[in-house]
Amino acid sequence: MDFGHVLAGVAVVLALEGLCYAAFPGAMKATLARLASLPEQRLRQGGLVAAAIGVAAAWIIVGL
Repeated sequence: MDFGHVLAGVAVVLALEGLCYAAFPGAMKATLARLASLPEQRLRQGGLVAAAIGVAAAWIIVGL
C-alpha cells in the first residue's frame, strides 16, 4: 500500500461524510449531540475498534 492508496481512502471517507451531511443534516446533528454526551473512554474504545476494522479492510482490499 502506497501513499496514493491512503489519500484515495481519505478522499472516499470525505465524500461519504459530505454526502451524509448533505442528505441527512438533522440526523447528523443529532448523532453528533449524542456522541458529545458519551464518556471519553467509550469514544476511545469505539475509535480504536473503527480504526482496527478500517486498517484490516484496507489491508485486505489492497492485498487482493
